[in-house]
Amino acid sequence: MPRSPLSVGLLLGGLVLAGCARPGEAPVAAGSAPSAPARPEGCREVEAGSSLQPMLDAARAGASLCLGSGDFSGPLRIPAGVTVWGHRDTVVRSSGDGTTVRLEGEGARVLGLTVDGSGGRFDTLDAAVLVRGDRTAVEGLTVRNSVFGILVEKAHGAILRGNHVVGTGGAALGMRGDGIRLWETRDSVVEDNRVEDSRDVVVWYSSRNQLRRNTVTAGRYGTHFMYSHDNVVEDNHYVGNEVGIFVMYSRNITLRRNVLADATGAAGMGLGLKESGNITVLDNRFVRNTVGLYLDTSPLQAEDSNLFERNVFRLGDVGVIFHSSEQRNSFRANSFRDNHAPVQVEGGGDALGVAWHGNDFDDYAGYDLDGDGVGDVPYELRSLSSDLVARYPDLSFFRGSPTLGLLRAAGELLPLFAPRPVLRDAAPRMSALNLEENADAR
Repeated sequence: MPRSPLSVGLLLGGLVLAGCARPGEAPVAAGSAPSAPARPEGCREVEAGSSLQPMLDAARAGASLCLGSGDFSGPLRIPAGVTVWGHRDTVVRSSGDGTTVRLEGEGARVLGLTVDGSGGRFDTLDAAVLVRGDRTAVEGLTVRNSVFGILVEKAHGAILRGNHVVGTGGAALGMRGDGIRLWETRDSVVEDNRVEDSRDVVVWYSSRNQLRRNTVTAGRYGTHFMYSHDNVVEDNHYVGNEVGIFVMYSRNITLRRNVLADATGAAGMGLGLKESGNITVLDNRFVRNTVGLYLDTSPLQAEDSNLFERNVFRLGDVGVIFHSSEQRNSFRANSFRDNHAPVQVEGGGDALGVAWHGNDFDDYAGYDLDGDGVGDVPYELRSLSSDLVARYPDLSFFRGSPTLGLLRAAGELLPLFAPRPVLRDAAPRMSALNLEENADAR
């Protein structure tokens, strides 16, 4: 199915923006290209056009089939312990009905080939690849023209590695299928995949998984966690999605060294937390998002807390927005620069109950007599214009206009209009923290 002009535009837009980073600012680079998996030793050669399913039904656990270049007809069912390998120009084509390739049973593997198409039904989750089995592997595949990409259900120890999933595109994000979906899946690895023009990457009811070095572009949710605990998300690139990562009703999630960029529009956010706790967010870069980080009632449980440390918030409308989340959150050594507003609290409240320490704010105007790099007076965020926008969100239409600029100046110059503080950092940094160097080292 051809890619829509809109999706091409989004992707190209992201690449152009990546190349237009300001001097001194690290570009938003994409992840590495998927590598082809190795050909299994001692595999049985199969010519294009052969009737493959009878061979698969007869294969014993440990057997491998190596497919030649050309077309094979789906659907296929790969039994337990059997490997199917192919070149990128080995194409398994959908019959136009249902799921095209199924891995059913422990140890089944599909490697290297292209899966083209699926049925068109959302209610039956028609997909290019469906995995139902422990310790399975889907590696190096190209997936195209399917409603859903790669689905993994009720599995343990699955590996999804180096796949390229191209969604159907289309302006209505909700009418696309998911690129990758883990459902009741645990202790699995999703790494070095590239997903574009799909709806979401989904991790629901799935715990103890690792998501590493993936690139997700031009979708709705780069990754959406729901009731999924003890997962690790590191070194991924989320560019041009409506939301980079959203975590709902989950605990003990670690997010580190990810790039979350160009989540724009009214609902755009790099990272969102909804009633989630013990979330650790380290060394991430939030760049050109409408909202870098959005916290809604997080943490929820009284014994939980969240930590945000050494993250970069750049070029966004708002760095961080709090919604009923002003307790048991800690921000240490983060950098807030070139945002319209570093922090807002919805409803006109404040974030004085949040622990702020050692952060870098580009509008800090204090001094450092002892020269230790830390301001001698606390940083206090007070902005009459931001306070009004937080109370009345429709006023954001005037952001960047002289009207709000004059209002902000009046709040700073005339004590009569001085707004109350939104946050206080007792040890602000005098200069920009050098966090880009650590991020670029990966």
